[in-house]
Amino acid sequence: MTKNTEKESNIYFQEDAQILARVNEEMATGLEILKDIDLGICIFGSARVKEDTELYKKTCELSKRLSRAGFTIITGGGPGIMEAANRGAFEENTESVGLNIQLPKEQEPNPYLTTSLHFHYFFIRKFLFEKQAIGYIVMPGGLGTLDELFELLVLIQTNKIPPRPLVLMGTDFFDGLYDWMKKRLLAMNYCTQADLDLFIITDSEDEAIEHLKKTCAK
Repeated sequence: MTKNTEKESNIYFQEDAQILARVNEEMATGLEILKDIDLGICIFGSARVKEDTELYKKTCELSKRLSRAGFTIITGGGPGIMEAANRGAFEENTESVGLNIQLPKEQEPNPYLTTSLHFHYFFIRKFLFEKQAIGYIVMPGGLGTLDELFELLVLIQTNKIPPRPLVLMGTDFFDGLYDWMKKRLLAMNYCTQADLDLFIITDSEDEAIEHLKKTCAK
């Protein structure tokens, strides 16, 4: 090995070592701080939803009802739907958890958090969502929301996490996605009907809450 090659190798090793150190630190910190979180419900959705919209208000009210039912609200800790969900829990004086991610824009922590963590790596943040929650609600959102939704579906489908209730709130928003999955994925044998039965789509807060209560009680 030449001196230049040895030098380059040391640089790469240091970079890998720094990555591993940061991964270990973020994972250990997250597990320790969240270890006592009980009956967590993750609420996902767009960071771009404004406070004066019906979707924001509906998310806040749903979060309040879940909090009163004894659930702990967990979100990505940012603005929009995340803020609305944390706000509902915060205004009910219950635990309001935010797992924030460092991004160039949109992801400042919202002011309604009683427990706040900050992550550099998406995969650690998503692992903690999946580990700490016993159920999930997906509100309308963009690419990040869909990423979280489909990761959950894959993990449940492949038994990497136990079956957990998954509620998609908003028929106008999600029905088209379901129809596409049925006409393309199911019709072409890329998934089964059982895969499509892993979630429900509804507009009803009552149905969402009852589905979470019923499934979590099993």
